[in-house]
Amino acid sequence: MENMTNSSSAHATPPLTSVQAHRAEIMENPLQTYLLGIIISICGNVLISISLNIQKYAHVRQSQRGSKPYYTSAMWWCGVVLMGVGELGNFAAYGFAPASLIAPLGCVSVIASAIISVVFLKETVRPSDIVGGTLAITGTYLLVTFAPHTSTHITAHLVQYYAVSWHFLLYLFIEVIIFCILLYLYKRRNVKHIVIVMLLVALLASLTVISVKAVSGMITESIKGQLQLIYPIFYVMLVVMVASCAFQIKFLNQAMKMFDATEVVPINFVFFTASAIVAGIVFYQEFEGLALLNIFMFLFGCLLSFLGVFLIARNRPKIKQQDRNFIAMDRIPGRRHTDKVQPEAKTPTYGSLAAKLMCNRAGQTDDS
Repeated sequence: MENMTNSSSAHATPPLTSVQAHRAEIMENPLQTYLLGIIISICGNVLISISLNIQKYAHVRQSQRGSKPYYTSAMWWCGVVLMGVGELGNFAAYGFAPASLIAPLGCVSVIASAIISVVFLKETVRPSDIVGGTLAITGTYLLVTFAPHTSTHITAHLVQYYAVSWHFLLYLFIEVIIFCILLYLYKRRNVKHIVIVMLLVALLASLTVISVKAVSGMITESIKGQLQLIYPIFYVMLVVMVASCAFQIKFLNQAMKMFDATEVVPINFVFFTASAIVAGIVFYQEFEGLALLNIFMFLFGCLLSFLGVFLIARNRPKIKQQDRNFIAMDRIPGRRHTDKVQPEAKTPTYGSLAAKLMCNRAGQTDDS
């Protein structure tokens, strides 16, 4: 009996030891994993901010020249490449931490964009920039602190289970309806409002977050030894990721062409963060089991970040461009008139002798 007891104890001890070691590894590795994910995400967001400002500068320069489309500019393509590298960093970050933890770090992109605007676009620093930056950093700290710190191993079977759940299918159905309505307003009704465009980007971003985390998680598990690349769901998520990213960049680039960078970046941050958090809650159930205090502080951190972002972007001066619809009279030899005169293109006098007389009469009035 004693030998049997000792034998059973000897057999029972190793599993207990391995479980304790596994728990110790779980308690130790998440801190390192979250830190790595945060660092990668911060670097990626800084690169994205730089790329957006480079693309905006390329649009401004091409509009001043008025010769070739923006996509023929080498500077614009440089911005696209930097955005790709930054998005690749965010892609890697989603494999190390929950989506609700990585998405709020887009606040770094907003702050970096404000700094770049001041340094390179010669914009002035306002008190609202300082207050907004402080609020945004404080909100980001609360988000990172009270976000769910549970790490789930993303496998193909788990992604398949999440993809056919009723709450995700309902969420996807509602999102498709909203996207079709917004696309109809944008394309057919020609409603070129920044909120419409950025909502289109945000709806695509929610699918991007879901697919990116799925692909990144399955690649991570495959590297660890559990091959996930043989399952069809991996390639389905890969196609969704590529397609949603492509259309997201398309709409985002159109927004950067129509609106100022200091307007696009903050609104994109707010909408993207909200969509990423909702996607993480609905698809990956990241808030399951989270304490009520954590949820409250997390939402309060979202509010502070959003408020800080809008304070940074509020009433920020735009880059002045020379209007090509006018003729600069000071560039005409023999003229001392420094104003800009241009007849209406739809009037009968446009391009005629009467138009020339109008210009001469304006010059005589100034000379007298």
